[in-house]
Amino acid sequence: MVDGDVPERMQAAALDDFGGPEVITLRKLPIPEIADDEVLIKVWSAGVGVWDVYERQGVLVPEGSALPIVPGSDGAGTVISAGSKVSNVAVGDLVYVSATTRPKGGFYAEYAAVKAQYAARVPDGVPAEHAGAMPTDALTALAGLDTVSLSTGDWLLIFGASGGQGHLAVQLAKRQGLNVIAVASGADGVALVTRLGADVSLDGHGDMADVLARIRDAAPDGVKAILAMAGGATLDRLTEALADGGVVAFAHGVRPEPQERPGVTVRAYDGESSPRQLQRLNELIEAGPFVVHVAEKFPLGKVRDAHQRLETSYAGKLLLTVA
Repeated sequence: MVDGDVPERMQAAALDDFGGPEVITLRKLPIPEIADDEVLIKVWSAGVGVWDVYERQGVLVPEGSALPIVPGSDGAGTVISAGSKVSNVAVGDLVYVSATTRPKGGFYAEYAAVKAQYAARVPDGVPAEHAGAMPTDALTALAGLDTVSLSTGDWLLIFGASGGQGHLAVQLAKRQGLNVIAVASGADGVALVTRLGADVSLDGHGDMADVLARIRDAAPDGVKAILAMAGGATLDRLTEALADGGVVAFAHGVRPEPQERPGVTVRAYDGESSPRQLQRLNELIEAGPFVVHVAEKFPLGKVRDAHQRLETSYAGKLLLTVA
C-alpha cells in the first residue's frame, strides 16, 4: 500500500495511443500500489533511450500493460515503500532501476512501482540525478563484455564508444583490465572517451585507412573483439582489425546486424537486470571514478522534446528530471 504521506495521484507523462512524440501527454494518474515483492519509488530522474521510442510506437510494450501507459525503463529515486518480501533494498534507500517488465508503469512519472529484484542502491561516485540515465545501458554494456569474455591485457575495440552504452562500456572494460580502442563520433566524442580512459581514441567519421593504420600500430596482432553499438559500412571496415578468430558482439537492436564472415564470430547479446548483475555492476563502478555523461536534461513537461532529441546526434545519455 502507498504510505499515508504520499498523495493519491501523481503527475506522469503517459501514452493514450501509439505513435510519434505527440502521443505523450502530461496527466494526473493514480499512484500504483505495490505487491509483496515490489517497491514504490519517488522518482528523481529517468533515462531516455531508444527502447522508450519502441514502447511509444507500440513495438515493445511491457507485458500486462494497458493504456494509458507510462513509459520509462530506466530511473532512479528514493524507496518510500517496500513489500513484505523485499530484502535487498529498504525504505529510504536511493536506488536505480532497469525494468523492462513493469506492468504498473515506468519512470516518466513522479512515482514508480517495480519488482525489487530490478533495483539496486546507487553506488558511490555516481550523482543521484545522473543515476537515472545509467541502468539499462550499463547492464547492456556489462553483458557485452561478458559475451566477448576477454582476458586482462587483451585489446578490445568499442565502436560507438561515445554513445549511451559505449561510454559506459569504455569505463567498465578498463576496470576489467582490458586495453581499449574507442571509435567515437566526432571531436567531442573523441574527447569524451579519452577523458574516460580509452587507450586509443579515434573518430569513426575520419579516413578509415588512417583509422585502421592507427589501430594496427596499437595492436599489431589484431584486436580480440569488437563491441558494436552501431552497424553499417564503418563496422564492416573495422572488422579488418580483428585477429584471427576474433569476435564481433552487438546488442540486439543494432541495425544493420553484423554478418558472419570467415575467421570472425558474431554474437548478439541483451542486458540482464538481475540481483547478480546489479551487484557486479556496482562493484565495477565503485572500483574508481565513474562518469554517466548526460548530454542534455529535460524536465518531465518537455518529454516530447527529449524524444525528438533522440533522433539527433549526441554523446552519452539524455535525462528527464522529475523531482
